[in-house]
Amino acid sequence: TIPLKDGIITDDDIFQGCENLKHVDLVQGEVLRDTIAAFILDEWKNDMNDKLGVINQSLPTTPAGDEYEYVGGKAVAIQMWIRSVLHKIIHYKAQHQSSLNKAATTLQLDLPNDIVNKNVLPYLELPSYTFEGED
Repeated sequence: TIPLKDGIITDDDIFQGCENLKHVDLVQGEVLRDTIAAFILDEWKNDMNDKLGVINQSLPTTPAGDEYEYVGGKAVAIQMWIRSVLHKIIHYKAQHQSSLNKAATTLQLDLPNDIVNKNVLPYLELPSYTFEGED
């Protein structure tokens, strides 16, 4: 289990010889799954779920290396995966917020603000967790 944090793996050879490293879990796994589940578009949900699962599909066949072969296979794969997951989750959260703001503006033209703010928007908001790299 590792944190979803860019730069958490600093050495390409950190998993040298670790042929049994075939699965990675994230410390933020639960909040990440909750955030993905709250996205308004299934396309975003599916893309993120695919992105999360890809590392555990590729690690079993990614070489760990030894002192004579390329040593950074698993570490580089995990580093690239973390960056990719962070980039996508931040992008989709921003898209979600933009869509939510547009919807709220439209709804507030037809409904009283207190109804929109109390009865609609809370069901569309994402969990409040901030991922590394978000502003």
